[in-house]
Amino acid sequence: MLQPHHDGSELYVPSGTPRLGEVVPVRLRVPGPAPEAVWLRVVEDGEPRVYPAALADSTPDEHWFTADVRVTNPVTQYRFLLVGPQYDGGQAWLNGEGLIARDVPDASDFRLTTTEPGPVWARDAVVYQVFPDRFARSAAADDRELPDWALPAQWGDEPIGGGPGTGTQFYGGDLAGIEEHLDHLQRLGVSTLYLTPSFPGRSNHRYDAATFDAIDPLLGGDDALASLAEAVHARGMRIVGDLTTNHTGVSHDWFHRAQDPGSEENSFYYWTDTEPGYVGWLGHASLPKLNHNAPALTARMDSVVARYLDRPFGLDGWRIDVANMTGRQGADDLTHEVSRRVRATIESVRPDGVLIAEHFHDAGADLVAGGWHGTMNYSAFTRPVWSWLAGDVPGIRYSELPVPIPHRRGAEVVAAMRDFGAAVPWSVTTRQWNLLGSHDTPRIRTLLGDDSRVEVAAGLLFTYPGTPVLFAGDEGGAVGSNGEHGRVTMPWTQIEAGGGPDWDAGTFAVYRALIALRSEHRALREGGLRWVLVEDDALAFLRETRDERLLIVAARAPWAGGELPASLGSPETLYGGADLTVTAAGALAVPGTGPGFGVWRLR
Repeated sequence: MLQPHHDGSELYVPSGTPRLGEVVPVRLRVPGPAPEAVWLRVVEDGEPRVYPAALADSTPDEHWFTADVRVTNPVTQYRFLLVGPQYDGGQAWLNGEGLIARDVPDASDFRLTTTEPGPVWARDAVVYQVFPDRFARSAAADDRELPDWALPAQWGDEPIGGGPGTGTQFYGGDLAGIEEHLDHLQRLGVSTLYLTPSFPGRSNHRYDAATFDAIDPLLGGDDALASLAEAVHARGMRIVGDLTTNHTGVSHDWFHRAQDPGSEENSFYYWTDTEPGYVGWLGHASLPKLNHNAPALTARMDSVVARYLDRPFGLDGWRIDVANMTGRQGADDLTHEVSRRVRATIESVRPDGVLIAEHFHDAGADLVAGGWHGTMNYSAFTRPVWSWLAGDVPGIRYSELPVPIPHRRGAEVVAAMRDFGAAVPWSVTTRQWNLLGSHDTPRIRTLLGDDSRVEVAAGLLFTYPGTPVLFAGDEGGAVGSNGEHGRVTMPWTQIEAGGGPDWDAGTFAVYRALIALRSEHRALREGGLRWVLVEDDALAFLRETRDERLLIVAARAPWAGGELPASLGSPETLYGGADLTVTAAGALAVPGTGPGFGVWRLR
């Protein structure tokens, strides 16, 4: 509760993107008794240096210390040492994981980085993921010839969740269908549309691209994407595409030409002496792996990245599929080079373009390289939230592991969030794509197994630092036991009627209200993160800017309730039914009701 605190937000670091050589005064907040001394440890050119921190301000409830960090390197790491009898052994380190009374490695130090953090709009966005085959089908789709690989399905049929037909079940959703339903996105309050791949392939997911030179005719072709992007921008929204820099499909025109050993494209792939004669992504022969050692591939891929950001398409950035494997094969490790190059290409065409990586595990080392602006934040958000809220749902695995989702206590959940969050600069934290699920995971409603916890999960999504991302249908209670099974079609008739068996109006109202709350309060987009209560069944944290302090409380079950210092401020309820009261002893009483979610402004 209310431990010493520092993060990269404006209350603690006045210069979010310093220049090399700049001196940045960083601030430390210490509630309760003042330490006898505070020291700043900075790593400069690989060598740790220690400097005193000065007491800058003091009240009966807390003390502020300031110390200068010289930005010696493009990524400069630092942490604080607090000295006093209130700490175990007389001293404790404060780093991104919290207060630790033992020696710690540098991996979780705070970081200042000279790399620009990416566009402001990306930090402030609410992103809506659409899987084009399943979102909406325009009338024009009826006139298109069914491809030879497709297994036709009727709109509303249950998706195949495994085995034959998983990747070929075809509903015929298209880009014009998405454009026809942009009112739904605006009514919900989202600001950015993210499309999974639009290039032609031989699957419903299109991650097996047959070319990067055109948009799939089954989706309406180039004109349909240009029209959709224009319509999105006309509403003041953004649109982000999806690109595979790690592999192509086996039917790709580059791969066809690569069969000629003398061709330029032959250098684009990894070849082997064993069947099938080339490296496939994770052994899949349908997805030949790209070799980024080839200079010609660099130029070709740069051209693809740039083309769809420019007219007539005007995408606002890219999400990169399996970015963690791009450029990595055996002794080759070119991921950082690829990410920086793609980012430079984006910025040369669209200076405010965004670049997001898919990464299912520890992305820390890849997010300090100056390439990706952020990742799909499975490690620091999705999996911890799952492990705290998931019910006993048989047959559902914990991500890639062959085990069920574990049931963890609040302290373990927060520790995981802090461990993974500490590995990246704050500027990245604020642009991480937080999500409760995607087209690659079970649906959150299925995972929870209890509708009463859906609001708790959604509340965390829209109040935790980072960019919230929801998969189309989650706002209406879509279900699915794995990624493929969860790629359900949108039940438009029920949506327009205000509800039905496949569309929960109450869930839609919750999502809409939480998105509006995030849009109305700068602290939820830019504020720091300070944990104040961590119980087995309840979590509470503060989001703070210079002008606003919000208290967020999430409970997965009834709990004993808690108390916070009344000095935090006078509470005003912003979301949730419960009011905070002040006890006779002068503390803020946090109610123990649950499952439940609440947000209060502390004035």
